Amino acid sequence: MPLYDNLGKLLLRLTIGGLLLPHGLVKLLSGFPHLVGINGVKALLALKGLPVWLAYGVYATEVVAPLLLIVGLFTRSAALVAAFGMVMAIYLAHLGAIGTLTSTGAWGIRNEALFLFGALSIALMGSGRFALRPN
Repeated sequence: MPLYDNLGKLLLRLTIGGLLLPHGLVKLLSGFPHLVGINGVKALLALKGLPVWLAYGVYATEVVAPLLLIVGLFTRSAALVAAFGMVMAIYLAHLGAIGTLTSTGAWGIRNEALFLFGALSIALMGSGRFALRPN
């Protein structure tokens, strides 16, 4: 595989993992009063009639999976976990924004869509050569 293909896969992994990880860290540090944390996820689950203990899955989708993507370990599985997390995030918090545009003309769920489709792209392509466990 050409060098550029492998560099592209690395760049995509670092981008999706690196931009998704802070979302999980904020939930991990939920003891800080100015951060929404895990309680915000619990509230969204309760509003949808789902068990609040599911909120702890956010640590797998927004902390563990991004870390695995960044280092290139179990990359395809980690990408699918991250993609599932984005599907849940869209369902729980952004469903109403699917058919909307912002004042600048951007899609209402552009960030979530980029995470979702970026993660699915990684799942399809694999880690590339620059990974702890290339596939």
